Amino acid sequence: MGTGSSVNANFKYSLQKSENAFKAAVLIQRWYRRYVARLEMRRRCTWRIFQSIEYACEQDQIKLHNFFSYLMDHFTPSSSKERDFISRMFVSGESVKEAELEKYCDYESMEVPGSYIGPRLSFPLLPDHATALLEAFKQKQQLHARYVLNLLHETRKHLKQLPNISHISTCYSEEVTVCGDLHGQLDDLFLIFYKNGLPSPSKTYVFNGDFVDRGKQSLEILIVLFTFLLVYPNEVHLNRGNHEDHMVNLRYGFTKEVMQKYKVHGRKILKMIQNVFCWLPLATLIDEKVLIIHGGISDTTDLDMLEKIQRHKFTSVLRGKKRKELEFSRWVRQTVQEQIERCRRLVDVSESEEEELTYSSLVSMTDLDAPCWTRQEEWKQILDILWSDPMPQEGCRENTVRGGGCYFGPDVTAKILEKYHLQFLIRSHECKQEGYEFCHNRKVLTIFSASNYYEIGSNRGAYVKLGPDLVPHFVQYQANKTAHTLTMTQRISRVEESAFRALREKLFAHTSALSSAFKAYDKDGTGRITLSNWATAVESVLRLGLPWRMLRPQLVRSAADGALEYQSWLDDLAMEQRSREHIQSGLLEVIYRNRSNLETIFRIIDRDHSGLISFEEFYQTWKLFSSHMNIELTDDGISDLVRSIDFNKDGNIDFNEFLEAFRLVKQSQ
Repeated sequence: MGTGSSVNANFKYSLQKSENAFKAAVLIQRWYRRYVARLEMRRRCTWRIFQSIEYACEQDQIKLHNFFSYLMDHFTPSSSKERDFISRMFVSGESVKEAELEKYCDYESMEVPGSYIGPRLSFPLLPDHATALLEAFKQKQQLHARYVLNLLHETRKHLKQLPNISHISTCYSEEVTVCGDLHGQLDDLFLIFYKNGLPSPSKTYVFNGDFVDRGKQSLEILIVLFTFLLVYPNEVHLNRGNHEDHMVNLRYGFTKEVMQKYKVHGRKILKMIQNVFCWLPLATLIDEKVLIIHGGISDTTDLDMLEKIQRHKFTSVLRGKKRKELEFSRWVRQTVQEQIERCRRLVDVSESEEEELTYSSLVSMTDLDAPCWTRQEEWKQILDILWSDPMPQEGCRENTVRGGGCYFGPDVTAKILEKYHLQFLIRSHECKQEGYEFCHNRKVLTIFSASNYYEIGSNRGAYVKLGPDLVPHFVQYQANKTAHTLTMTQRISRVEESAFRALREKLFAHTSALSSAFKAYDKDGTGRITLSNWATAVESVLRLGLPWRMLRPQLVRSAADGALEYQSWLDDLAMEQRSREHIQSGLLEVIYRNRSNLETIFRIIDRDHSGLISFEEFYQTWKLFSSHMNIELTDDGISDLVRSIDFNKDGNIDFNEFLEAFRLVKQSQ
């Protein structure tokens, strides 16, 4: 009896112990799930902040160029000086004539000094040249300007012979590797080559655009890719992205990078790169089944039209919307003359021996009865494939978030796939947390190869490999060593801090508009508004589409009785920014809001990219953009202003002096 009782007691004790352990495990599991869910919510909010700010910046860029188009249509020059200024501003982006381009590419007249210890190139290029460049760039060496220009010259010659849509097959290589945006992050390219191997006759690569901007080593990426393109022309394929556009480069850093690295020959290098970009193919087809484009498609995408477009005519896709009648008629006359010349060549080929035939010209010569598309239709085809994004909803609508291209739904994807007998699309253009993402029933694949794009730990990079079965295999990576040492919580906290810092700068840049919006809800002038009204007012001003009520605890520290003292909150924003920049808060707000536009305008005026503009260019600029900036100045006032801001008295205006002028005028108002 005693023994049985003891056994029962032990059994009950064990059962109770197991039950308690099970309850504890359930509680821990619930706690962990809530913890992970909160982390995921924070990650998604952070992601939306970064993307909203990025796309708003792109929208500002296109708005600025729409304003340029408006000036083209409505600004009437009152003097020959103003006519010359307008001409330089808006025609400098047009296609460069062959003879003029040769002048920019006079690399043969450049001498490489004996003290130069960097890599040396000789043409035709060999695989050893490519590997030597990789090692040199790992050692932070710089390629001499002579070799850069020579490389660009040879790259341009090669690209001119390529079709608008490259056709490749998995029959001739083990697999095809597709890489997305790199955005000047050379370490990501190094890591891809380390993991996947260098381009070779058995290893084909497709790089899907956006090689440049934002990162600090865009030029090195171009040099490496162009070198491998010339060494393995059948195994390396480059698509054009929306950042392979000299007008976009003015805003996002590539122009500035080149001029800083090549102060003497930077202008020549930029002019050559501008022309090389417009010769990049627009798409790639793998086994006639997988279409690779940078951005996306629309309900009007026509691959037959894309095949025949003279792509080099579009040096900047941002400059396709409007043209002044004078410019349009000049283009029409040029086009007619080109058609006459083509017909003449067909009759007497001997007269065309001096002119180099390109792939696009050969297409036109062999298909004279093809439909005649307008320049506007051709421009929209290119704009859509470079700028568009997929959306989960059906249909196709204007991409108002980016300001260019469109949003296309799964029905649009299905229609294009069926029409051209495709299996799926590969595109890039959007940063994804895991480096890749499927949508539209796995018929659209986004691949993004720039890791840590927004901040260290924000996202992985990835590339995709396709064999003869066309089944995608992904490889993900983190190029930054610090990201590997961070826990998930540390990584999210670091990225979150960076995102909210950027968002507070955005809020501060719109202080005046926010103050007016808050006062509209404060009918009694109490200086307080509800948190709900705060969220509505903030969205009405910034239009970022963010969940402000969810973000409010990170942005509004205290709100007694569910109400916010909005002026105190705005003062706190100003104090935070002033601690970094010792400028009057009202002026600093204006600078934060307009700096990107002002810098873009300055670089457009600065045609030789010297970092300086003349007094006359400054004078014409302020007359031209006074309506855009809501600033009124008399002619004498502009003259006095230009003299007062030329601090070093060198007779030119640099960007800091240009910015100073803007501050002074705002201050006087």
